[in-house]
Amino acid sequence: SMLGLRPVMELMFFSFYSVAFDQIFNNAANVRYMSGGQYKVPIVFRGGNGIAHQLGATHSHRVETIYTRIPGLIVVAPSTPYDAKGLLKASIRCDDPVIFLESEKMLNETGEVPDEEFFVPIGKAKIEREGADVTVISYGRPLQRVVRPAVEALVEDEDIDVELIDVRTLRPLDTETVIQSIRKTHRCVIIDEDYGYCGMGAGILQKVQKQVWDDLDAPIEYVHSDEIPVPFNHYLEEAMMPSADKIIAAVKEVCYR
Repeated sequence: SMLGLRPVMELMFFSFYSVAFDQIFNNAANVRYMSGGQYKVPIVFRGGNGIAHQLGATHSHRVETIYTRIPGLIVVAPSTPYDAKGLLKASIRCDDPVIFLESEKMLNETGEVPDEEFFVPIGKAKIEREGADVTVISYGRPLQRVVRPAVEALVEDEDIDVELIDVRTLRPLDTETVIQSIRKTHRCVIIDEDYGYCGMGAGILQKVQKQVWDDLDAPIEYVHSDEIPVPFNHYLEEAMMPSADKIIAAVKEVCYR
């Protein structure tokens, strides 16, 4: 990529990118800065990220926070076929290295994708549903698996008007959209499949909480996976991840229901 090409690197799982971490962490992320912009590193690193289906602990790592803490890297996590194509096309055209987080469980997902040329802008969140009572924030596979069903149940069964945000890009995070939403609803719940300690949701919480502190009517809640290696057993695997019931309980708690 330093010689002018725009390669797309693909490994089956992001768990395997650890063997190439030095090249990503020390070189790809830093070359543009260290060369004063004389060299660019337009490369996309693709791969499966997160919990799939009975792949065990070594194939189920959630690597978001490993890469989002590195200046010089872009990190994106699409949740729909439309966003996957649009973000990938935008990532290939980006002059910085992009970590493109996919989910093994979403590779067979179908959805409407335009035939004509289109791009999804990097660094821009999407408000999937406007609401007035609480802001729910997520990204990637959890949106498909549990967040959308939970939001539908909250709206229909609990009469809670949820504003749902898909952040889509994890670095740089669209804090403006998130902060504006929380200032409107005065409540927030963040959901991801990461671990709670130093997880992606904890990073989002830290990024915005100080700026919305005076607007909050309740503490921000964070729904995440349990702090254990991912089990191979399907039932244990499901039990350690966020569920629709856990999300509903968290939203009801911040809404004092």
